[in-house]
Order: sequence, then structure tokens, then C-alpha cells
Amino acid sequence: MFTGIIETTGTVTGLVKEGTNLHLKVQSPISSEMHIDQSVAHNGVCLTVTKVEGDTHWVTAVEETLKKTAIGELEEGTLVNLERCMAANGRYDGHIVQGHVDATGTIKSVEVLEGSWLYTFHYPADFQSLIVEKGSICISGISLTCFNVTEDTFTVTIIPYTHEHTNLKQLKEGDRINLEFDIIGKYVARMLQHRGM
Repeated sequence: MFTGIIETTGTVTGLVKEGTNLHLKVQSPISSEMHIDQSVAHNGVCLTVTKVEGDTHWVTAVEETLKKTAIGELEEGTLVNLERCMAANGRYDGHIVQGHVDATGTIKSVEVLEGSWLYTFHYPADFQSLIVEKGSICISGISLTCFNVTEDTFTVTIIPYTHEHTNLKQLKEGDRINLEFDIIGKYVARMLQHRGM
């Protein structure tokens, strides 16, 4: 379980295809503290650490993950948002995040303001029941609050700290991002569906 508060960014330093799997080598300030079998969110995707080598670690994305997320679009030199699982005595500074991506979206526009950025995203209209005005959403692992919600777009405001300490600064219009909708909203929607509402 994660919170959507990014610990640090890592840099992809290696990509190895093996059958339908993709092995990723990531260099980061926290890689040396990781251990094999640890779950770590990479751009919001929960992946298992398979190897640790000094300041780098390896993870594997299987075919299903590559189909449902934007992980397969990573290239060497790309920044990835990293978050280790929340400790049992930690605080929820963000919101409940599972690392299970629901869909991908694309950046519609980036507006630079005086002291902040407005990012507007397209998302699949099939998920409009799971996104609410001023609700929580996880964008490539980052817990954010959405507003100006329409049936297929929403906007978030990015403060300078988040812009500097995540990979948002590297993204541009048209880029794909991973989306995880609020788990509480998903449970409520499922229960209402079963009741025929």
C-alpha cells in the first residue's frame, strides 16, 4: 500500500526485453536501501525488486502490466517516480494508493502560472463515475487533487516542490501517464452496481 507521496525520482539506466517481459534497471538515491522481493511503486505501478546492485535496482514488468500502463514507454534516461510501501506506523500524507493502475491518460495541456503549473489531462470516459470534483487521484504515482472535471478531462495544480521533485517537469503535451482512481470510490461504485443503482 502506498500514499502517493513520492520519495524520490530514479533514472532508467537499462531496459532488457525477455519474451513478453520487460526488465528495468533504475538508479536512485534509495536503491541501495531496497531488498529483493520488496514492492516499490514506479510511476504508480507496484513492481517487485528482483536485484539490487549498489545504487541501482531491477524490476520486471510482465505483459499485462505493459498492456495496461505506460511503463513500456520508458526509455533510458527517463525519470520515474519512486515510492516504497508505507510503513505501518506512517502517516497518510496523500491518500490510499494500491499501485494498481486503472487506466492511462494523456496530457492535454500545461499552463505555466506565477508560482505553479496547471496540468490538464484526458482520461477514458468509461471512468467518469470514479472521479469527482476536488477528489483524490493518483497520476503516475503522485497523489493529487483534481478539479474542472468533465466527462473525459480534469485539471490539477502543481506546486513548485512537486514539480521539482517528480518527473512532471519532464513531461509534455501528448505524453501518456498512469491513472489510479480512488479505491473508496471504486468500492462504492461496485456496491451500487450490485444493487442495480
